[in-house]
Amino acid sequence: MSEAETLTQQDTAPTGHRQPAQGGSDTPLTAACRNCGEPLLGPHCYACGQPTKSLVRQFPVMVGDFFNSLFGLDSRIGHTLGPLLLKPGFLSNEYFAGRQVRYVSPVRLFVFLCLTAFFVAQLSSDWRSGDTGTADNTVIGDVNLTSVQHSISAATSVAEVTRLRDEALAQIDDIAAESAEVPGVSGLLNGVEQIVRKHAQQRIAELAPATADGDNTGQQAVFEPPRIDGAPAAVNAWIVRQSTRLASNIVRIERDPNLLKDALFGAIPSTLFIALPFFALMLSLLYLFRRRLYMEHLIVALHSHAFLSLSLLLVVILFDLRAWLTEPNTLPQALFNLALLALALWMPLYLLLMQKRVYRQGWVVTSLKYVVLGVGYLVLIGTASTFTALASVVNL
Repeated sequence: MSEAETLTQQDTAPTGHRQPAQGGSDTPLTAACRNCGEPLLGPHCYACGQPTKSLVRQFPVMVGDFFNSLFGLDSRIGHTLGPLLLKPGFLSNEYFAGRQVRYVSPVRLFVFLCLTAFFVAQLSSDWRSGDTGTADNTVIGDVNLTSVQHSISAATSVAEVTRLRDEALAQIDDIAAESAEVPGVSGLLNGVEQIVRKHAQQRIAELAPATADGDNTGQQAVFEPPRIDGAPAAVNAWIVRQSTRLASNIVRIERDPNLLKDALFGAIPSTLFIALPFFALMLSLLYLFRRRLYMEHLIVALHSHAFLSLSLLLVVILFDLRAWLTEPNTLPQALFNLALLALALWMPLYLLLMQKRVYRQGWVVTSLKYVVLGVGYLVLIGTASTFTALASVVNL
């Protein structure tokens, strides 16, 4: 049979049917949609829209497809991160020109980098590392401040806390009397005494808030929640609940600042995602006469925030590598410091160049709008961060 006759026979064959191939094997020549029977020309049926892939698949394959759909972590990530970091405005201009499929979408890019950056920052930072001062790890006479604080924190009654506090204060007084003529010791002992008193006061407030004495600062006095005169009872009840939780959680944060760190780093990504539309709105107002759609400004906002998230991730990684691989006052540490400085200078310069290359206005006009946009966005982020911090402390 000639090649032309073979092609004719295949064209006239019913859709989805099999034609015997040479050698007697029975193989499908054209895949058909399982729903409507039309020939398939891609991953979706052009007639009814049904996808070729169904949920009836192996579970590992479905997990891979889920992460690919959520983050787009395929070969496109390699084509995206380089221009995102080194070519200001390139990805946005490519998106506007219609060359989109070769790069990770702006939404996926921002979500992935933002979540990754703050997750890594949360893991690599410890806010307790310097919160107790030098005296906490110093043994002064017979007083080990770290041991005293640990004993007070482990006490299970107000009487036990009071006894431990009085014993430590008595030891401090004895050391002060013996070292009265030694310069500098008096001030150090006063600081240690204040730390012991404050720590004991906090523990007493935790064990019995109603009987907490205010012998030194009165910070743990009876807490009076604020109320709004004339407001509905439900509103005042909500304010009382939230303010009471806030006061209680502040005590917990003083003992373990990492509670605040974890809450903030967990809430900031969602705060930035909420701030994105407002940033795009600022761009649309500044470039009102450039005849650009709001979605174009939103794409610019997504790419700029994705760049900042990537920069934050690199900063955290560089800080960690510097701490792990270098010693103080050495050439490798100086190189890490230089890299951090270069990245810190590149971030504002990048955003200025991005604004110039995307909107294509003169340097004077672009610089003025850059300053206005920066000030406005700092006010927006500052306000959002304040509410985020309060909400994080309340919801600990």
